[in-house]
Amino acid sequence: MCIDLEQLRAVKESLHVSSMPSMVVCREDEQKRVLEFCKQCIENEKAGSLYVCGCPGTGKSLSIERVKESLLDWAKEAGFQPPDVLAINCTSLTNTPEIFSKILGNNLPQKKAKSATSPLQHLQSLYSQNQQSTSMKMTLIVADELDYLITKDRAVLHDLFMLTTFPFSRCVLIGIANAIDLADRFLPRLQSLNCKPMVLAFRAYTKDQIMVILRQRLTALPYNVFQLQALELCARKVAAASGDMRKVLCVCRSAIEMLEAELVPSKYNMDLSSRNNGYSDDWITPAIDPIKQEIDVVRVDHMAVALSKTYRSPIVEIIQSLPQHQQIVLCSAVKLFRRGKKDTTIGELSKSYLNICKLTAIPPVGIMDLSSMCRVLGDQGVLKVGQAREDKLRRVSLKVDESDIAFALQGVRLFRNCLK
Repeated sequence: MCIDLEQLRAVKESLHVSSMPSMVVCREDEQKRVLEFCKQCIENEKAGSLYVCGCPGTGKSLSIERVKESLLDWAKEAGFQPPDVLAINCTSLTNTPEIFSKILGNNLPQKKAKSATSPLQHLQSLYSQNQQSTSMKMTLIVADELDYLITKDRAVLHDLFMLTTFPFSRCVLIGIANAIDLADRFLPRLQSLNCKPMVLAFRAYTKDQIMVILRQRLTALPYNVFQLQALELCARKVAAASGDMRKVLCVCRSAIEMLEAELVPSKYNMDLSSRNNGYSDDWITPAIDPIKQEIDVVRVDHMAVALSKTYRSPIVEIIQSLPQHQQIVLCSAVKLFRRGKKDTTIGELSKSYLNICKLTAIPPVGIMDLSSMCRVLGDQGVLKVGQAREDKLRRVSLKVDESDIAFALQGVRLFRNCLK
């Protein structure tokens, strides 16, 4: 199937972070635990608190959104009064105590704006009295970006979680934060106040999980835009770096934009050629031959460049800026060391170097020049070069990770087959 610009835009739209997937995959266990916690609170009409933490892009907010929908459906089916749902993004608060005004307004929408007591005091008084005679419903409070409260005003954070400890509290509190270590910084204090929440950590996505999520987003579309190897490269690199799914989506969209940039002049030339031959645009067929089809997809080299832009590291930039023959030397070393070796001699490295030069039709340099290049790479901090009486007997080893070299050179078409 021919991939055109409209189809690429559709794929980019499906990979946007704001595009809500039909279901949240790879977080089924976490969603089940949150849902069971909420169900228990609703069934027993008892307040409770849950602290959801994990690095950015691990599906926390998306999972809680799905849990809210499932909880409301369950409450209706099970015959319970559905709870009110109050979602608060803490970064949107004008000041941190404003969170209590929002909670109070949700509980008592007719409350007068001016009062002798503060919203927090009013809530504390409200939850200290038996409310059975009123029609006050249970309230599910989802406080996202809780890191903001932790860093800005920890006293407000403590007071927020303490609302769930009052004898007649009607709120189920779910706090969502990005950093896992923040739990260690504020949970001991909450424990001393007898309001320690249940903690649920979302771990970083693995390579396999990232692939599952990508497939789930892409299979809804009737055309294929990515080489499988390109998606695997993206999943492997992001999983190793952070496991942030938002980064994955960003990198994939960036790779599509590179393909778009290639297709635009190609389409222009095809249109121009058809006009010169006396054909109108209506005669341009969308059919494409198998060779062209492989070209009009996001390839490994597109993805490698997109990843490089996202994860710029000094060593990757150094490798990418090296002269061509020095890059060939590093490529030769990677191929040798993939066989299980940890080091080799310049003489052995020369054999691998000559093979790659032959494969790429690039004239090789002699052993003396090769030795000099190894010394330069040693000065760059990429290779470690030992001492010996003869240059060809000097032992050479890598001072950087093989994957960094492979990643840096993936975008260079010359090395695409050499690094397989």
